[in-house]
Amino acid sequence: CYLLEGKAVVSTQSTGGKEGQIVLQGARPGDWVKVNPEQIGLFRVKYSDELLKRLLPAVKNQALSAADRLGIQQDLFALAKAGYSSTASLLTMMGSYVNERNYVVLSNINSNLSTLGGLFNHLPCYDQFKAMRRKIFSKILEEVGWEKKESDGHTDALLRSMLIGTLGRSGDTQVIEQCMSLFKTHLEGGGQIGADIRGSVYATVRGNGGEKEYNELLKLFSETDLHEERDRIQRVIGCGPNSELRAQALDFALSDKVRSNDTPFVISGVAQAGWEARNETWAFVKNKYPVFLERYAGGFLFKRLVQTTCADFVDMEKYKDVEKFFSENKAPSAERAIKQSLENIKLRCSWLERDGESVAQWFKDHGF
Repeated sequence: CYLLEGKAVVSTQSTGGKEGQIVLQGARPGDWVKVNPEQIGLFRVKYSDELLKRLLPAVKNQALSAADRLGIQQDLFALAKAGYSSTASLLTMMGSYVNERNYVVLSNINSNLSTLGGLFNHLPCYDQFKAMRRKIFSKILEEVGWEKKESDGHTDALLRSMLIGTLGRSGDTQVIEQCMSLFKTHLEGGGQIGADIRGSVYATVRGNGGEKEYNELLKLFSETDLHEERDRIQRVIGCGPNSELRAQALDFALSDKVRSNDTPFVISGVAQAGWEARNETWAFVKNKYPVFLERYAGGFLFKRLVQTTCADFVDMEKYKDVEKFFSENKAPSAERAIKQSLENIKLRCSWLERDGESVAQWFKDHGF
């Protein structure tokens, strides 16, 4: 089954084996085709460069359903990750989603871009990557707005929060300035930040601020008894650009101010602040390993701690370091998490080695 210029076509043809050909009935030169409409089949679809190019207007103009727009992007991401398609082709397709408004589709794109950001954030092209992310999402935030509307659907609040957080991490100056302004007013008692966007505002303020903002967030943390508010703050307290403040946040995670069950999430927030932060977090975990082993051995939080501090490295030297550390410091309850983390490091290294140069060239070619 496939879509041909928006019309469903059901084919009874068979490949007769693992390989074969199926004739697209009624297809004319230049027509676009979407295989596996509505993602009803459990398989990935790899298009040729020419067929992919023809699909770009259909995605941009939303001639395809949300399920199909999601499926194209999911297939391309999975294929690029596995080495069956190029990351440059994936980026080209992602650029066609500038008119997208469906939360599920945008959330998936955002998640995949976050994965790519983890691959690129130690490379010279990372600023260009952030510019691309701004181009995709900034217009959408302008339409969604910062405040709740009577016309909002159940996903609009989720979309608004996601857009603010993503654009804040991507260096959008207007978003950063607005977050700083809202935070200042919030501190002065002039009006509270809406609960649906507060976490994203806090993250943007912390990620683009310094010691002043760090201390202001800690003050808010100490003055509230609401766990929801404390959780918002502790998850972002370590995501800033200053290594000394990140070190303080890691020590804070193990202090008596943070509940034991929340500690891994505070540490995870530090690890997600970039490649330097990942290195610092891993060094901290190794140094404090006996403490973590005593606290969490045998529980799911220990597995989470391992994965959030180890799995996102893009460096085979780190692979060797992680492998060596856990060979000397056994963690039976986390063996599977350790193996998965090592596999993920290897996969990410292969991905970057395979597509790193072509991705850098893609950014240049597209004027970022």
